[in-house]
Order: sequence, then C-alpha cells, then structure tokens
Amino acid sequence: MKLVFHIKKVKNSGRPHPSVLPFVVSSGLSPLCNILYEYPNTGLILGFVERWHPETNTFHLPIGEMTISLYDVWSLLHLPIIGEFCSTENLEYEDSLEIMMTLLGVDRAMTSNELNQSRGGQVRLSWLRNLYRSCCDNELWEFVARAYLLHLVGSTIFANKSATYVRTHYLELFRDLPTCRRYAWGVAALVYLYEQLGDASFANTKQLPGYLPLLQVPFILHFVEYFTYFFYITIVK
Repeated sequence: MKLVFHIKKVKNSGRPHPSVLPFVVSSGLSPLCNILYEYPNTGLILGFVERWHPETNTFHLPIGEMTISLYDVWSLLHLPIIGEFCSTENLEYEDSLEIMMTLLGVDRAMTSNELNQSRGGQVRLSWLRNLYRSCCDNELWEFVARAYLLHLVGSTIFANKSATYVRTHYLELFRDLPTCRRYAWGVAALVYLYEQLGDASFANTKQLPGYLPLLQVPFILHFVEYFTYFFYITIVK
C-alpha cells in the first residue's frame, strides 16, 4: 500500500501573506501552517492499518484496543473540536463553476478551463497556488484567503488519493471568512481519517491518503507511555 500525503505542497505555497494571515488565524486552521512533518514511518503506519476495524473505529492490538481520539487531535493539531460540523456535498460541474467564480473571483473562461482539465468538481493544487500569487499581486485579499485555505485543507486534513486535486465543495466552508472558526475542524479531520482507514482496511485498496502525522504521532506517544508504565511496574516489583 502506498501512503499519499501532500505536506510538501504546504511548504511550496509558503507562509500566508501578512494581509491574509488574520483570515487564516481567525479560521482556526493556522496550526496546520506550522505542523509540516514530511517523513511518516511507512512500516509503523501500515502495521497499524492492518489492525484497523472499521466496525468499531479502533486498532486491535496485542495490548488491547486503541484509537485516535479527539483529545489526540486537539493536542497535536490544536484544531477546534467544539462547534458546527463541516457538512458539505460534492458539487456538479455547474455548481463548481458558480462557487469558484463567486468565492475565488475567477472569470468564467478560466474557471471552465480548470474544471475541464480537472474533470469537474475539483481543482489542481498547483492551480490554486498560481491563483493565490495572482490575487496577492492584485491585493484581492478575500480571494487570496480562500485560495490559501482551500489549498491548506486540501494538502492536510482533507488530502485525497489524487495527490494533485482538492474537491471544490470544501470552498463552501470559506464562504463567510469571519465565521470559519465556528466549524469543529478537529472533528472533521478525525472523521475523514477514519473514513480513509476504513477504505484502507479492504484488501483491494492500494493507497492511504490523509494527514498522516495525525495517524503516526499519537501512537508513538501512547506506546512510549505504555512501555514507560510497564518498565516502572517491573522495576517496582
């Protein structure tokens, strides 16, 4: 199984422009700009994936059942875990066209060309980076913020198997920039990861996408805590 992650793409986009930074901070997603761990332990992750049970959303291990909790998400990513759920639905071609023109300020011809190249309902991460730079040059800060945030979630908590695209329906979450923080981003990140692990538990699945530090780091910490306790009990006895 191949691990698919896009952390390097966040680095390629660079730090958010100073004029956009307030939008990013107010969205509650700014911690994702700083957690850029690029080298997941493939053996460790795949070992856990083999023990994932989608019926209970837990890993069945020799020491018992374990899982990734909301506390782990909050501790590692510092994303909000209280608030509204990020509920969106995949968009058809015409709906994607309209939302991109409205929220990204892109003309119809440019939008149509991108959707045609991306086969509808999604846009390339590289296209978003170019749009971000173009809007910065023209000081269209709200459009810049939406392009940056869409690229950010498409490269981290909502990363998919394509390694190239992000779905346009996530753009709806950034329609009203001042109120983006009302979403429980941490819950959405955990639900998305559970879905990817559920798919990966089937034998015919060849890729595991997602924000892999969220899968790796909590278990390292849990095992360190477990073995520290185990050795402490052994020494005391």
